[in-house]
Amino acid sequence: MSTDWRTDGVRVVRADELNTDTAQTIGMNRAEAISAATVGASKIWAGTVTISPNTKTGAHHHGDVESVIYVITGLARMRWGEKLEFTAEAGPGDFIYVPPYVPHQEINAGDDTPLDCVLMRSGQEAVVVNLDIEPVETPENVWRDGMHG
Repeated sequence: MSTDWRTDGVRVVRADELNTDTAQTIGMNRAEAISAATVGASKIWAGTVTISPNTKTGAHHHGDVESVIYVITGLARMRWGEKLEFTAEAGPGDFIYVPPYVPHQEINAGDDTPLDCVLMRSGQEAVVVNLDIEPVETPENVWRDGMHG
């Protein structure tokens, strides 16, 4: 059996073809680019997310899916934990990893620049579990990278 690389090879999804009919969380706009529906992907999902200046999302998690956020523009402040008691910031060129089931919230910490990111997930399910969390008033600032556990 031979593969028809013309139809079953590389696919390009143009910026104006992104699908916003996907699971959403208050405060952000997710747009789907790579999925089973758009290109026939079976193991990954990718899209974009935009958060307006001085805006925060509702608390949520993504079930058993791992997520990676790549910051293009703006300053991302992430809060996570049972009471969103931990925080860290990421800027352009930084990657953010969100493990399965971690309650989190994205915040655009910028005053006048949209926070634009690329979002990738380890599965096809559009799992977004929005949570009703009363966050702690002052979260603990956590600086973690590959060398500072």
